[in-house]
Amino acid sequence: MLVDAYDTLLLDLDGVVYLGKHAVPSAPEALERARRGGVRLAFVTNNASRTPAAIAQHLTHLGVPAASEDVVTSAQAAARLIAERVPPGSPVLVVGGMGLRTAVRAQGLRPVTTALDAPVAVVQGMWDGLSYGLLAEGTLAVRQGAWFVGANGDSTMPTGRGELPGNGSMSRVIATATGVEPVVAGKPEPPLHRESMIRTEARRPLIVGDRLDTDIEGATRAGVDSLLVMTGVTGPLDLLTAEPRHRPTHIALDLTGLHAPPAWTRAEDGGHACGGWTARRQDGRLTLSGDGDRMDGLRAACAAAWEAAGDGGADEDAVKPVLARLGF
Repeated sequence: MLVDAYDTLLLDLDGVVYLGKHAVPSAPEALERARRGGVRLAFVTNNASRTPAAIAQHLTHLGVPAASEDVVTSAQAAARLIAERVPPGSPVLVVGGMGLRTAVRAQGLRPVTTALDAPVAVVQGMWDGLSYGLLAEGTLAVRQGAWFVGANGDSTMPTGRGELPGNGSMSRVIATATGVEPVVAGKPEPPLHRESMIRTEARRPLIVGDRLDTDIEGATRAGVDSLLVMTGVTGPLDLLTAEPRHRPTHIALDLTGLHAPPAWTRAEDGGHACGGWTARRQDGRLTLSGDGDRMDGLRAACAAAWEAAGDGGADEDAVKPVLARLGF
């Protein structure tokens, strides 16, 4: 089975394990099966608003038993990043919620809420209670020379109601007002992956996510394998037109794909085959023949499209006939 090649799953949460208050269908069962097989589960999230304990409690409620030490957040990565640069006890202005404040305090730093405390750094993370006043204090502090760190740069975040503004969008307020770009700790930047490896001591990790620009690019940068599941943000067209840094090692409909044999593509008759499907590039367009599991068809089409695109991304018009053929 695919999961047998790895000792640790570094799992994104939103769009992979749950969507808002509800578990992704079949996710709890797939993860429990992996755990029973001896694979460690670590839940790695760009969401900095909640503490690891609160996230673990939410996971457990959804049928995915977890402890706080199983959760790695961008808030923890950001706090470590700051702590490695400034003296212990330094004031850090937290533009975010309890998850970020707790992470800062855990690193021996002093969270503050006003620029009058002369903070050495400003760290911003997504929080639904974010106010103009706190953004204003962050702006003043950065203008006074504080180091600006963003827990993550996600422009949006998936919810049960759809995609809402993420921390990457909200941090533009301070960046625009000061002309200073934040140093980002979360995916796809290296600090969060480093934090995950420190906490899990993984030797053969598999990064599992639903976003190409965070989860998959983060895996590419770290040089580790990745699994893209289709239960969150990324759609088939996004996959077919992905640039090299956004191309996952494995593709599955959902987490049940962990317990199926790896679906490798193979070169065949001038094209790429997977299962009962063969994809070819002909006259500047992508064609697909055969039948069977449409995920195998998508895998074959991706292999052909990526080969043809080389270091770039495939043209949307050239790959759309394949999507219609597969019923996407």
